[in-house]
Amino acid sequence: VQLQASGGGLVQAGGSLRLSCAASGRTFSSYAMGWFRQAPGKEREFVASISRSGAYYADSVKGRFTISRDNGKNTVHLQMNSLKPEDTAVYYCAAGRRLGDYHYWGQGTEFTVSS
Repeated sequence: VQLQASGGGLVQAGGSLRLSCAASGRTFSSYAMGWFRQAPGKEREFVASISRSGAYYADSVKGRFTISRDNGKNTVHLQMNSLKPEDTAVYYCAAGRRLGDYHYWGQGTEFTVSS
């Protein structure tokens, strides 16, 4: 599985942005998909994930971010609203056979939230 993330850029605090991750392969619908982020000087952290069992979010983004997937287009999205400067990071999408067990990673897409 190859993953290509896109949608980064610059947005003001309080604004919205949608990230997308396009996946190759014919078994996309069977994969759990996740979004992670790494801020400057910090470790990579979990943001959101989606599988057949549902969608899951980090506490820091719950209520602001929504993960969704379009299996027909092999794409997973991360809709981000009410953005805060602390959301600034490089965002990575990941795929795996089950939640928490990601074997495939995209190259990352970066965005900055200005205050």
